[in-house]
Amino acid sequence: MSAAARAGADKVPFLRTSNVLWDEIDLSQVDEMAISAVELADKSLKAGDLLVCEGGDIGRAAVWDGCVPVMSFQNHLHRLRPIEEGIDARFYVYFLQSAFTQLGIFEGAGNKTTIPNLSRNRLAALDIPQPPAAEQRDIAQAIAKVREAIAIHGKATATAEELKRAVMTCLFARGLRGEAQKETEIGLVPESWAVVGFSDVREWLQYGTSVHCTTQKQRHAVLRIPNVEPGRVNAIDLKYCDLSDAEGSKYVLQSGDLLFIRTNGVLERLGSCAVYGDEPEKALFASYLIRARLKPGIDPHYVAYFYASHIGTSQVAGRATPASDGKYNLNTGTIDSLPLPLPAIDEQREVVAILEAIDRKIALHRQKRAVLEELFESLLHKLMTGEIRVADLDLSALGKPSLMNPRTAKPQGDFLPAIAAGCA
Repeated sequence: MSAAARAGADKVPFLRTSNVLWDEIDLSQVDEMAISAVELADKSLKAGDLLVCEGGDIGRAAVWDGCVPVMSFQNHLHRLRPIEEGIDARFYVYFLQSAFTQLGIFEGAGNKTTIPNLSRNRLAALDIPQPPAAEQRDIAQAIAKVREAIAIHGKATATAEELKRAVMTCLFARGLRGEAQKETEIGLVPESWAVVGFSDVREWLQYGTSVHCTTQKQRHAVLRIPNVEPGRVNAIDLKYCDLSDAEGSKYVLQSGDLLFIRTNGVLERLGSCAVYGDEPEKALFASYLIRARLKPGIDPHYVAYFYASHIGTSQVAGRATPASDGKYNLNTGTIDSLPLPLPAIDEQREVVAILEAIDRKIALHRQKRAVLEELFESLLHKLMTGEIRVADLDLSALGKPSLMNPRTAKPQGDFLPAIAAGCA
C-alpha cells in the first residue's frame, strides 16, 4: 500500500481483516488502492471464496458472496477455494468458529512470538472434519437459520429504537391534543404546555453516599452509574455497603425518585435519569448520582423520558461543565436550571404510556435475541462435536415471517423453548 498505489488511477476496493467478521463481511468501510492488472488477476475474489484471518482475531472466517463485481484482499487474509467437489464453505466457517472460540482444538495454531498470526502453512496443517456434502450443507443451513433470526431481532430492535427517538421528538413538540404550537426557549411546544425550570417541579435534590462499597452482599444495595439507564434502574452488577440503618436512612430511595448521573466522560450519557421503582428494595445511591424527589402532579417517568430525548439531552449537554480529566459534570444548580415542557398530568401519563409500549417492544426483541444467541452457541458446539444431529432439530418456527403478533406485540407462540429442547 505505497503512496503511489494510494494515488494511482483505477483504484480497486480490497478487504482487510477488519472487514471479515464471523460469517459476515462488513462493507461499511472498504479501503481501495491501485492494483496492477497482473496482480489483480491472482488477487481477486470470487463468490464462494472462504476468507480466513491470518492476523488479528486469527481464524475468523466468512464467505465472500460476490456482491461487489471486483474485490481484492490484503495479505493478512487467506483466500481458500476447494480442490474437490462436496465442500460447503459456510460449514467450515462454523467449524472454524467453534474450533477457535469454543473447543480450543487449535490452541497454539497461531504464531504468538510477536503479533499473533496464522500462517499459510499452519492453516494448511490444521486437521478438519469432512462430513458428507449433504450433512455439511444441512448443518450450515441450520446454524445460519438461527443467525438470521438473531439478525432479524437485531434489526427490529434498531428500528424500534429509531421509532422511539422519532416519537419522542414529536410528542414533546406537538403533544397529543392536536393543539397549535408556540415558540419557547426549547423550541416549539403545544400552546397549553408550560415550560418550567426543574426547580419548579422538585421538592429537593441530594448527592449520594461516598461510603466504600463491595460486591459482597451486605446490609444495603447501593446504586451506581452503571445501574442508571435512561428511564429505568438496572439492578444487575450491584454493590453493597454496611452503613448503619440510621446513617443509611439519609440515602434510602423511595419509589418514584429520579436518579441523575452527575459526572461522565460521555456527554450524551450525562444527565441520564432513571426512575427508581423499589428494585432492589430500600436501595441507597452513590455519590456520583443525584437524587431528585418530585412534587405531586409530576410523573417521574415523563420527566425521565424528556431528558432522554434529543431535545432534553441537548439541554443537559449545553449546561454541563467540562473538567480537567476530560469528563463533564452536573451539579444541583445545573439540574435546577434545566427547562422542562410540562402538560397536565393526564397528558404526561398518556405520553408515558406510548413510550413504555415502544420500550416493551424493544425489550422483547432484545430478550429474544439474547435467547437466540445462547441457542446459536449451543447449536454450534453440539453440531460440530456430533453431540446432536440436524435430524434431531426442528427449526421451522424460525422461518415464520413474523415472530410477533402485530396486534398484541406478544410472541406468536412459545417457539424458543421448543427449539432449545432439541439442544438439551
